[in-house]
Amino acid sequence: MKVGLILPLFSGDADKVLTFARRAEDLGYDGVFAFDHFFPPGASPERPSLEAFATLSAVGAVTSRMIVGTLVTRAQLRPPGLLAKTVANLDQLTSGRMVVGIGTGDPIDEPEHRAFGIESMDKPERRAHLDETVRAIKSLMRGEPWPGGDMVPALEGPLVPPPVVPGGPPVWIGGQADAVVRLAGTVADGWNGWGLDPAEFRRKAVLLEDAASGREVEPTWAGITLVGKDEEEAASLLEARRTRGMPDTGIWVGGADEFGAFLGEMESAGAGWAILVPAGPPDRVELISGAVLAGRRGA
Repeated sequence: MKVGLILPLFSGDADKVLTFARRAEDLGYDGVFAFDHFFPPGASPERPSLEAFATLSAVGAVTSRMIVGTLVTRAQLRPPGLLAKTVANLDQLTSGRMVVGIGTGDPIDEPEHRAFGIESMDKPERRAHLDETVRAIKSLMRGEPWPGGDMVPALEGPLVPPPVVPGGPPVWIGGQADAVVRLAGTVADGWNGWGLDPAEFRRKAVLLEDAASGREVEPTWAGITLVGKDEEEAASLLEARRTRGMPDTGIWVGGADEFGAFLGEMESAGAGWAILVPAGPPDRVELISGAVLAGRRGA
């Protein structure tokens, strides 16, 4: 199983993000991924966030091995033709290291749409639009025109230069609803399940495989992790988080040994990737690499 990290785009600090990416590559992580938000969800528009695709261009330039990707871009934010062109260029700039995570977005994203004048869709529209967006961008990346549908108009292309990867980078659909998992199995190359426990992840991975009908579609996991050197430190970090009024629901909490076991459970449940938001002190990236990843890789 590959292990990646979410870039700290909500810092608003480009130097911090690029330093983080270089450090992740040096420590042996397999990839870094960007949220696609104009400001943090649920926060004031005054809070900073770097733009995902521009940042990934810079990250690709300062790394040489790791996958770079979105987790996830919202299909509503960019016209599918523009998205396909952007993705193809990033695949060129990173020598084929791009992954496109894409999703519908959630109601909590609505303030971003209002702040930047981007039209919003209701849930049925969002899902239909996501379906057509994925089909359309994959058509263009294969070098074929998109004939048009109910939500996405005809797109002639071509993408020139084309992606480095034949057919374009892998496209993962992110979402927890069974209907979205089935959609990923039907049209995408992968699926990402945010914050799921191993049992529920396994159930959805089976659903994904059934929907894929023999196609290879990769299940991937992502979530917030609060990893302590041991259980005692993890409990102390969790209490400090609660004292600051930060939410603690949907977060994995435990010591490094337990986290290694958790990754093993997720791998057994079918996850090809675990992509982490490492909460707690800044040295958690080193802790996870040294105490967890090295052991898993036999170092």
